[in-house]
Amino acid sequence: MMEMAGNDSTQMLILTLIFAMASLLHGISGLGVTLVTTTALASIYPLPHAIVLVIFPSILLNAMTWLSGGGRTIWQNFTYYGRRYWLLALTSLLGSILGAKLLLWIDSAYILLTLAAVIAFYVISSLLGKQIRLPDTKPVLIMVGFSAGVIGGATNAMSTILMMYLLSASDDKNTIAKVGNMCYFLGKVAQIIVLREPIMALTSGEWQLITLLSVISIVTLLVGIRLRRYLPQARFRQLILLIVTVLGIRVGWQVITALL
Repeated sequence: MMEMAGNDSTQMLILTLIFAMASLLHGISGLGVTLVTTTALASIYPLPHAIVLVIFPSILLNAMTWLSGGGRTIWQNFTYYGRRYWLLALTSLLGSILGAKLLLWIDSAYILLTLAAVIAFYVISSLLGKQIRLPDTKPVLIMVGFSAGVIGGATNAMSTILMMYLLSASDDKNTIAKVGNMCYFLGKVAQIIVLREPIMALTSGEWQLITLLSVISIVTLLVGIRLRRYLPQARFRQLILLIVTVLGIRVGWQVITALL
């Protein structure tokens, strides 16, 4: 019994540190929290349950990154980016609805396999220092928005697909971060709609965990936003990349054992 309590305490400490570092990176760069935290939780819980636990901390951070700062009010950020990128937002929302439904329709082992593949792509492209850019055209926008939504709804890894288009559409880091987080926010809304029954089935202990992780995420996000001007993103990204790699290997091992 004492050993179980110790294991729970260690697990909670690890999750707290991972959410704190991921949220700090999100504050500095506008990216990172959802993929890192989902991968961490998927190595402990079944993927659908991990995604449910991540929804609320993530949606808070996405909303804050999208709507705050940039020299505009919350309403101005909402209307400015909503008017200019409504089609990308709409297609990512529709894709996210389908992706979230896949969690209910398909064996989670196959979705974990997709997550492991996306993580491998993310890690390899980061190590090679390559940024894949796509043409800034409407057909590409629709295709990328929808496919990013499907991947995001099913695995919480929307950013790996979406960034390939946003890097082509804008050179402004602030715009890339805000538009990305607008789409991530809508992806979380889609997950809440589709996964409402698993959400309603959460225990009081799980809601306490979600609340704790949400508070930690918000605090470290605000610290990251303040540090954005002073800290080099490259060093911090290397640390997150290491964490994602280790967690990705663990997820990959889960897939192998589940399929054998």
